[in-house]
Amino acid sequence: MIENLTAFFDRHSAIVAPELLGATVLYDGVGGRIVEVEAYDPSDPASHSFPGPTPRNRVMFGPPARAYVYRSYGIHWCLNFVCGNAGAVLIRALEPTEGLDLMRRRRGFESPEALCSGPGKLCQALGITGEDNGRSLAASPFALTLATGQGPFVTGPRIGISKAVEIPWRFGVAGSRFLSRRFAGNQS
Repeated sequence: MIENLTAFFDRHSAIVAPELLGATVLYDGVGGRIVEVEAYDPSDPASHSFPGPTPRNRVMFGPPARAYVYRSYGIHWCLNFVCGNAGAVLIRALEPTEGLDLMRRRRGFESPEALCSGPGKLCQALGITGEDNGRSLAASPFALTLATGQGPFVTGPRIGISKAVEIPWRFGVAGSRFLSRRFAGNQS
């Protein structure tokens, strides 16, 4: 576990995001290594916190080191880690390492690459729902462990949004085969 989780997350999301690459996140013992993330900040028109506090985004305006879970397109749950100043990091993809059999049953796929290669897939595989919105990342059912040595990562524009697309706040582990989508112009 991270010694002082609140202090770690109480920084700008674009600083926290790449530092999460290689970290292990488990939910009820199921999960894996974070390989892709995106940062969002309240000054960014693509961020849910941009318009100010609403019933949907109120967790982003609370203390850092909380889960912000929302529905995307009314279909998929998405997991974000709340950072300082109403920022958040969207967890886009994991390399599954723990609970693969349960993930396979939940997702209906055998291939490890298909289990957590997108925010909606990741939440389905781990069993994360809107009930987890606002939960502390420092307490069960969550367990978060930072990587001891970070390998090379790639950056690029965020995907799946229509505003501020050009901001290069998408980060991924270089060469990972578990990404939601390859990075343009990079080896991943």
